[in-house]
Amino acid sequence: MRFVNDEKSAKEYTEFLENHERCNFQQSIEWGRVKTAWTKEIVLAEDRDGKIIGSICVWIRKIPIFGNLMYSSRGPVCDIHNEEVLKQLTEGIIALGKKYKAFVYRMEPDIKKDDLEFRNIVETLDYKIKDDAKDFRDEIQPRFVFRLDIKGKTEEEVMAGFHQKTRYNIRLAQKKGVVVKEVGKEELKAFHEIMVETGKRDNFIIRSLEYFEKMYDEMAPKHMKLLMAYYEDKPISGIIPIMYGNKTWYLYGASSNNHRNLMPNYLLQWEMIRQAIQNGCDMYDFRGVSGVVDESHPQYGLYRFKKGFGAEFTEFIGEVYMPFNPLKYKLYKFTEKNYRRLRALKSKLLEKNK
Repeated sequence: MRFVNDEKSAKEYTEFLENHERCNFQQSIEWGRVKTAWTKEIVLAEDRDGKIIGSICVWIRKIPIFGNLMYSSRGPVCDIHNEEVLKQLTEGIIALGKKYKAFVYRMEPDIKKDDLEFRNIVETLDYKIKDDAKDFRDEIQPRFVFRLDIKGKTEEEVMAGFHQKTRYNIRLAQKKGVVVKEVGKEELKAFHEIMVETGKRDNFIIRSLEYFEKMYDEMAPKHMKLLMAYYEDKPISGIIPIMYGNKTWYLYGASSNNHRNLMPNYLLQWEMIRQAIQNGCDMYDFRGVSGVVDESHPQYGLYRFKKGFGAEFTEFIGEVYMPFNPLKYKLYKFTEKNYRRLRALKSKLLEKNK
């Protein structure tokens, strides 16, 4: 086990990550530079010759009153059923816990809930598993996602798997004159304005324009794109996909209240899926949906939209954690849950009073 501590090891790590089948952009050095509020450390597992065989990027942040919290998003990157590799990574995580005097380590891996072999290994290594979340607010990363398998498939084969209504809406947008363009950083302002409009309509908190500009500076053009849909030369919707290794993720989307009947979001998704196929990706990840599959649920429309593209509804294992100070972590979880509830309530009240 060792840590990334110089330019040479950072380059070696990036090469390992980009070429691993379990790669994830949230484990990358580039994404770490976007998240400026966190300190980052990278733990490497290695074989007898010093070759990297596993990794996990750990973010550290000071939480008022409680102390340092350690967190990994969508790691580890390794053979997740190799206990020796996971043991090496855990040794590094425990060492970091001591270094930063952390009260807990949390990770949210993209490992399916029914992977019993992984569960058994991490529990043997003294991790605990929280696997009862259902809604967006229950965890940092979405526990439920839609993922589209595009490995080795043609555009025609992928589109044939779409729901009939989805194919109809894509063609409708094209027929009505919606045009999708890949644009540069200068269009982030227009995208953000539409994002603000979307946030007000759908009642969610949005990132600042500066955040998206920082993301663009660190990730584009290799790992990030900005696609905008135009009608009569005016922007009406947009998406930000992230490309890393063998996958593409639909990270952010925004749509104006105007011309929604032209179905620009369907055409945007199709254009990005087409690009992912052309780039030889194995998977297109639509990211999060609610785990409550009920037509009365406020997020059901999002579920139906993503489902229409023929993607697989996937449930991840949830939060895997190691409390270094169990009592302090229990108190932290209580305050965290109530803080999220109060923030959601405040957002609803502000919207209601407008």
